[in-house]
Amino acid sequence: FDKHDTVGIDLVAMSANDILVQGARPLLFLDYFATGKLDVDKTTQVIAGIAEGCKQAGCALLGGETAEMPDMYADGEYDLAGFCVGMADNAKIVDGSGIRVGDVLIGLASSGIHSNGYSLVRKILDKSGLGPDDTMPGSDRTVKDVLLEPTYIYSDVVRNLMRDLPVKGMVHITGGGFYDNIPRALPEDMAVEIDSSVWQMPTIFRLLQQWGNVDWHEMYRTFNMGIGMLIMASREEADKIKAHLEAENETVYEIGRVVRGNHDVTIKGGVFDE
Repeated sequence: FDKHDTVGIDLVAMSANDILVQGARPLLFLDYFATGKLDVDKTTQVIAGIAEGCKQAGCALLGGETAEMPDMYADGEYDLAGFCVGMADNAKIVDGSGIRVGDVLIGLASSGIHSNGYSLVRKILDKSGLGPDDTMPGSDRTVKDVLLEPTYIYSDVVRNLMRDLPVKGMVHITGGGFYDNIPRALPEDMAVEIDSSVWQMPTIFRLLQQWGNVDWHEMYRTFNMGIGMLIMASREEADKIKAHLEAENETVYEIGRVVRGNHDVTIKGGVFDE
C-alpha cells in the first residue's frame, strides 16, 4: 500500500491520544525514520503525514532523526518511531480516582481500524482474495482506503470538553481493545458493563470477523470496533457531555456504566446476543 502519509498521521495520533487520557495537552512531537536507502518521495510523504498529525493534535513537530543503514532493511522497508510530550494542570489530571459505581461510559466514534491489530488484518486480507485497489464489500471505497483511513485525533474536542465539564476518566481504545484498556482507568473495586447494541459497528469489523472466523471476544480484545475514545462521567453530567460533543459534530454513544467488580469488562448485546 502506498499511503505513507497515513503512517505519519497514525504515528502522531497514537501518542497524542495516549497522553490525552490523562488530561494532557500535546506540546511537541519528535520522530525517528530509519531505512536502508533513502527514498525521497516516500520519506517526504511520511514526514508530511507527521506534520499533518501534529497540526491536528495542536503540537509542534520539534525535530527528528533520519538514518540510512544499508543491509539492515530490505528494499522499500523503513522503520518509524516517535514520541509526544504533553502538559497537564496538576489539579486537573485525569487519573480515574473519582470514578464511582453508576458512572456512565460515553463512547466517541472511531474513524476506522486505527493503528492496532494490523498483523491480524494482513493475515485475514490474504485469505480474502482482495487486492488494495479492489472495492471493499459494502462500500464504494477501495480496500486500501478503508483499511488505511487515518486514526482520528481527539485532542481538540476532548480538551474543549474538559475546559467546560468534569471528566472522571478516559480510555484510548487501541491495542488490547476493550478488555485490556478499560481496566487501566478503573479503581481497584470497579468494573464496567457495556451494551454493544447501542452503536453501529462499522462494516469493516464484521467483514474481518467473517473472513478470519475470529471469535467475537477476540475481536473486542484486538480492535476498537467503532469506539476510539471512552469518557467516564457522572450520571448527572453525562447528558451535558454528550450534548457538548455532539455540538462539536462528534458521533457519541452512551455505551455502558460502572459497576462493582474486579476490573471486569462485560460486553452484552449486539453480536454477543446473536
